[in-house]
Amino acid sequence: MRTWGGLIGISGSPSLIDGGGVTVPTFRMYDPDGKWFREGHGVDPDVEVPEDYGQLAKGVDVQLERGITEVMKALAAQPPVYPKHPAYEKR
Repeated sequence: MRTWGGLIGISGSPSLIDGGGVTVPTFRMYDPDGKWFREGHGVDPDVEVPEDYGQLAKGVDVQLERGITEVMKALAAQPPVYPKHPAYEKR
């Protein structure tokens, strides 16, 4: 399912003397096309898998399982290519 959409980040928040804190937005993300991501929308999935809380209570994460299935299919279709190690140079 779509992610929650918190795309404006907070980092390095100082603590106050009374234990409270102050937060200030310090960064935001943009896509490969150079457009800002819309705050609060999140990322739409390539494959939509509804959460199954009954299965999750039994220790089965259907979203994770489907993700693993998709990655394994992609790896089978296009296996990784490992570069050959060049011969050692004589110096």
